[in-house]
Amino acid sequence: MTSDGSQVTARTSSEARAVARTQTLIKGENGIGTVRKTTLPGGLRIVTETLPSVRSATFGIWAHVGSRDETPALNGATHYLEHLLFKGTTRRSALDISSAIDAVGGEMNAFTAKEYTCYYARVLDTDLPLAIDVVCDMLTGSLILEDDVNVERGAILEEIAMTEDDPGDCVHDLFAHTMFGDNALGRPVLGTVDTVNALSADRIRRFYKKHYDPTHLVVAAAGNIDHNKVVRQVRTAFEKAGAFRNASAAPIAPRDGSRTIRTAGRVELLGRKTEQAHVVLGMPGLARTDDRRWALGVLNTALGGGMSSRLFQEVREKRGLAYSVYSYTSGFADCGLFGVYAGCRPSQVHDVLKICRDELDQVAEYGLPEDEIGRAIGQLQGSTVLGLEDTGALMNRIGKSELCWGEQMSVDDMLARIAAVTPDEVRSVARDILGQRPSLSVIGPLKDKQAARLHDAVA
Repeated sequence: MTSDGSQVTARTSSEARAVARTQTLIKGENGIGTVRKTTLPGGLRIVTETLPSVRSATFGIWAHVGSRDETPALNGATHYLEHLLFKGTTRRSALDISSAIDAVGGEMNAFTAKEYTCYYARVLDTDLPLAIDVVCDMLTGSLILEDDVNVERGAILEEIAMTEDDPGDCVHDLFAHTMFGDNALGRPVLGTVDTVNALSADRIRRFYKKHYDPTHLVVAAAGNIDHNKVVRQVRTAFEKAGAFRNASAAPIAPRDGSRTIRTAGRVELLGRKTEQAHVVLGMPGLARTDDRRWALGVLNTALGGGMSSRLFQEVREKRGLAYSVYSYTSGFADCGLFGVYAGCRPSQVHDVLKICRDELDQVAEYGLPEDEIGRAIGQLQGSTVLGLEDTGALMNRIGKSELCWGEQMSVDDMLARIAAVTPDEVRSVARDILGQRPSLSVIGPLKDKQAARLHDAVA
């Protein structure tokens, strides 16, 4: 036992005496909600949250790599690699991987974002050792054969086509490009048809070896689990694959980003023969480590986070101009976005934009009344707790927290921080964020005169 209350465990290997450090990060009552972390020699971090009252467990591995880490020529490589890790290892074929989890009624998937990638499996608690073995095998023993690369290329091109057929989804990629331009954050996670066609098996293998080192990975598990057993099983799986090549290696620090170019007053229009026009009006937001993010969360909820929000009431309930209208925030290591989305008939675009712009300007100048802030705080607290009701959500929370912040916050602390947001803090962040000149992205069948007028919406 060390002076800070953590435990140090040791295990003798053929190479050296490897020492693992285990800490209790959040101490739950009667063990429920207890979060523990073990850092293995070689830099692999393992975090778990115990919930004895359930019969399931979710196991995931988070990789410190996303589309932000790609050069223009490698755009789409992270997502391509996500697909390929399901295609087979030195121990399992693609069918072996999928059938192993299917045979126990589990579910397995992965997702790629701009700053991280996650692979996970959700199973009965008794089948957790199987999930650990399968997912760890995928992450450490992927073959990335040329034949698999060529086959999966077709699937990824279909995924790109599917996204482009959904303008309500595609407009958010367009908005990222509007805000960040030809920067890694401004490029699509899926890549483009040209970049995906140009990626070779050799380039993807090099990308894999560079970014899937244990120092870049966080293992997370939540549910009816035993932390020490999870650590032993993960360690065995990684040692079996020979993944620990440097016992003295330390985990890499959370990403701090670099100065990202953000724009103001830009307008990008994409002509499509759609029934609706899809619109995003927005401006630079906050980095995910900014202390003002709690106030921004309350502001976002009050503006466009539900049926009682200002934008929903003004655009849909009172005028019926759109079926879907909402606001959202995205936080990255060094920057962020705040956006307002609406889908409406092309003839109503200018009316919708004027109402949204008027609401944003009014809140930027005068802030929000206390009753709206109180309602937003309650809504945000409730949605936070309800969103953590399954083991998959718990695994996501602790895995992402370790990878992106390097620390854990209990649910009670999160709720307390939301409750502590004051009207002055909301007013201040509204002035800072909403007071900026917005940018605009639109996809739809816009006529030339309409397109010309859209530039007035950000003037």
